[in-house]
Amino acid sequence: MSAQATAQVATGEKNAATRQDRGLDCDVAIVGCGVAGLYAALNLPRHLRIVMLSKEDVASCDSMLAQGGICVMRDHDDYDYWFDDTMRAGHNECRPQSVDTMIWSSREIINDLIRMGVEFDRTPDGDLDYTREGAHSRNRIVHHADVTGKEITTKLLARVRELRNVRICEYTTMDDILVEDGACVGVHAHDRDGRALELRARDTVLATGGVGGLYEHSTNYPCLTGDGCRICEEHGVALEHMDYVQIHPTTLYSTKPGRSFLISEACRGEGAVLLDKNGNRFTDELQPRDVVSAAIRRQMEKDGTKHVWLSFANVPDEVCREHFSHIYERCLEEGYDITREPIPVVPAQHYLMGGIHVDQNSMTGMAHLYAAGETSCNGVHGKNRLASNSLLESLVFSRLAARDIVRRRHGWTQSA
Repeated sequence: MSAQATAQVATGEKNAATRQDRGLDCDVAIVGCGVAGLYAALNLPRHLRIVMLSKEDVASCDSMLAQGGICVMRDHDDYDYWFDDTMRAGHNECRPQSVDTMIWSSREIINDLIRMGVEFDRTPDGDLDYTREGAHSRNRIVHHADVTGKEITTKLLARVRELRNVRICEYTTMDDILVEDGACVGVHAHDRDGRALELRARDTVLATGGVGGLYEHSTNYPCLTGDGCRICEEHGVALEHMDYVQIHPTTLYSTKPGRSFLISEACRGEGAVLLDKNGNRFTDELQPRDVVSAAIRRQMEKDGTKHVWLSFANVPDEVCREHFSHIYERCLEEGYDITREPIPVVPAQHYLMGGIHVDQNSMTGMAHLYAAGETSCNGVHGKNRLASNSLLESLVFSRLAARDIVRRRHGWTQSA
C-alpha cells in the first residue's frame, strides 16, 4: 500500500510514514477503537508508534452503546459483596484471580477516567452518585445519565487523538494476522476501497468486540462479527466458552429491522417492573440477566405474545426524563411515553462472555498477540456477566496488556 493510499485512510496525519514493500511499520498495532483499544493506547509509552484500526467509523463500537454505568468498589467492606455477586451471576465459573484483579483496580481506573475528563453524575453534595442493577447486592455503579459508555469512549478517544504517536485508520478491516516463527508480527487488512494493507508490528492487541452482527436480533452494531475470534481459531490460538452468549432481558420491541435498542438494566434498578399481558408482575427483575431473560421467555410462551411490558410507574418522572433521558427520548420516537405508559420489551443477544483465551496479562497463546475487551476471555464474567462489569473489565485488562508489552520490551517477564 502506497503512502498516498495510507494517508487517505489515516486520520489525524497527512503524511504516513511507510515503506511500500512492507506496508505500515509500527511498534504496536491495535485492532478496535472501543474502550479496550483506546485505553491500551493511552497506557503505552509515548515513544512507541501505535496504529489503531477501526472496521467502521470510530463511533460504531459497542462501547458507545453502554448505558447503565461502570462498577467501582466503594470501600473495602464492599469487596466480598462484589466478589460474591460476580461469582454468583457467573454461575461460579469465573476465574477468582481475574475477578480479584478487576475489583482491586476499580477505584484507580475510575480516578484515571475522571482525570482524563470523564464526567460522572454527582449527588447534591458533590459525591459520586452510585446506583444498582440486577444481581448487585449494593449500590456500586457510577454513571453518566444513561449514556455512560458514550461519555467514557468519547473522552478516551479525544485523549488518544491528542497523541502524536498514534494513528487511527477508520474503515479498515482486519483480514488476518501476520505470523512468523509461531509469533504474531502484525495484521493484514484492507481499506474501504478494497486496497490491501500489511501492518507489521512488534506487538498486536485485538480489541475487536463481540459477535452481535451474526445474530438476527442483537443490541450490537452489525459490524461486530467476531473477527478476532475467527482469525485466532484459524491459527490455532485457543478460544474459550464461545457458547457463553448473554441475552439481555430488556430491549425495546419493534418490528423495524436493525439493531435492537437496549433498555438499561439500571431502569429496573431504579424501580421499573416487568408485567405480563394482563398487567401483572411475574418475576423479580433484579435477578441475574439470564434468569430474568428465561422468565420473560416463559411468560411470552404462556401469554402467546411476542413481548412483555416494562412499567416505569414506580420511577419518578424526573428520573425518567433526566437520568434516563436517552431512553425516554428514544421511546417517545417510537410512540411511548415511559412516564405515562409501559413499553414493550423482549430479550435480545447482547454480550459474549467467552472469546480468545488470555492470561492475567491479556496475552493469548501466541507470542506478541494480546486480546482485550469483549473479544477476549479472561474469566471475569464466567457463564453470565454481572451488569456494569464489562466497561471496567475492558479497561483493567487492556491496561494490563499495555503494561505487559512494556515489560517484555525491556526483557522482564513474569509468569501469569
